[in-house]
Formats: sequence, structure tokens, C-alpha cells
Amino acid sequence: MTASGRAPESVWDYPRPPAVEPSPLRATIEVGGVVIVDTDRTIRVLETSHPPVHYFPPDAIRPGLIEANARRTHCEFKGRASYWDLVLPERRLTAVAWSYPDPNPSYAPISDYVAFYPTRMDRCTLDGEDVVAQESDFYGGWITSQLTGPFKGAPGTRGW
Repeated sequence: MTASGRAPESVWDYPRPPAVEPSPLRATIEVGGVVIVDTDRTIRVLETSHPPVHYFPPDAIRPGLIEANARRTHCEFKGRASYWDLVLPERRLTAVAWSYPDPNPSYAPISDYVAFYPTRMDRCTLDGEDVVAQESDFYGGWITSQLTGPFKGAPGTRGW
């Protein structure tokens, strides 16, 4: 058991193609002293070798802080991704979040939910524990003491 009282999870037990499940954990994101989101309604996407990516319901994101970005990518499982900028009074952070407005049917639960790269945020937490960002902005996973790896993302791991 971990300090949280939950059994540890190995990312190598996660499936491929990825699974989608609601998370019971309270998730927060802060940038520049501003709380961007604080909710217990995230959805986790779990994929072999990856820390979970948390997707946030749009109504949980502080209004007026994200704006659509022109960037688009494609995921072999989820479909076409759209990107978001975080707009604060003193700065704009470009393409720091993404969503799937019309995901493939298996991923319908994350439709319009927004995932944030923890590497680009000042602080992300799950149930009060500071998240360690997965290496590389390609994946956007959230690492806590609950997880065991090794984790994909570091140089030399892209082909895993």
C-alpha cells in the first residue's frame, strides 16, 4: 500500500489500446498563483508504459483562461486532437493543453474534456500530492507515488 492507502499501480499493467476510466482523486492545477482547475471529476486515460493522463471537464476549468490554438495532431486511438493556450493577465502559454472534440467511439467519455501538460504548469496535484511530470511534452502523463515504472518519455523510450 502507498501512503495514500491505495495499492500501487504499475504502468506496465495498463492496456494497449488505452483504457478510459473516471478518477476519484481531487486534481488541481496552478500557474502564476492562479488555480486553473480544482475538481474530483477527471477522467484518466491509461496506456501501457505511460503514467495516466487526466482529462478535465470543461466546466471545471476557470472560465476565460483557455483559448483555442490552431495546432492539431492525430492519435491512432483517440482521433484528432485540438490544442489550447492558457491566457493569464501577464502571459500567454501556447499549446499547453489538448482535447478531443470528436474522439473515436471508444473514447467518447473524454469528448471535449481538456488535458494539461504538467511540464508546462507551475503545480499539479492529485489528492494533495505534487505530481511529477512525465518526461517529454509528447505524452503529458501525471506521476505520483502511487505509480511504478519505468515510464515512457525519456530519450530512447519512444519505441517502447
